Amino acid sequence: MKIILNYMTCILNKWWLAMLLLLLTCGTTSLPAMTWNDFRNDRTLTPENLIRKFANFKFKLFDAVQSRDTFLSTQIGDCDDFATLAADALREKGYTTKLVAVFTAKQAHVVCYVKEAGAYLDYNNRKKPSPLVPTDGSLADIARKVARSFGAPWCSVLEYTFKNGVKRAVATDFPQA
Repeated sequence: MKIILNYMTCILNKWWLAMLLLLLTCGTTSLPAMTWNDFRNDRTLTPENLIRKFANFKFKLFDAVQSRDTFLSTQIGDCDDFATLAADALREKGYTTKLVAVFTAKQAHVVCYVKEAGAYLDYNNRKKPSPLVPTDGSLADIARKVARSFGAPWCSVLEYTFKNGVKRAVATDFPQA
């Protein structure tokens, strides 16, 4: 009987050890949540390394722009969550940014244009090796390139500001007939 008890104890100990190892190695694959202060305090923040910080974020469409804290802590969001955060973070670092919404027949998509980079940041490109999309900065050029990425023609494009939860139109453009 003593031999059987020793054998059972050995098996249980190995089982618990195996379970502990499984839990330790199969945890979540997401990175620790970033905070708004992480962006504000990052002295090396550039448009390219900013977008790379979002490579592991998940896409989920929301009706309204999420707060920065919610977007960063859950690591889930959509194009306007990313673009508004990117525009604010880069503007604080001295970059000239603008929010651009491109409208096609079936959807709208928001990107953050960065003048000094000569490119826009697109949340859909966050996992690409070269995530910046070069542009001449005109609303029409940005609209053409965004619409092309969706395989659809653009209907209109809007530059806007977003402050305290309020969107204000700055400029619009429409495709030439």
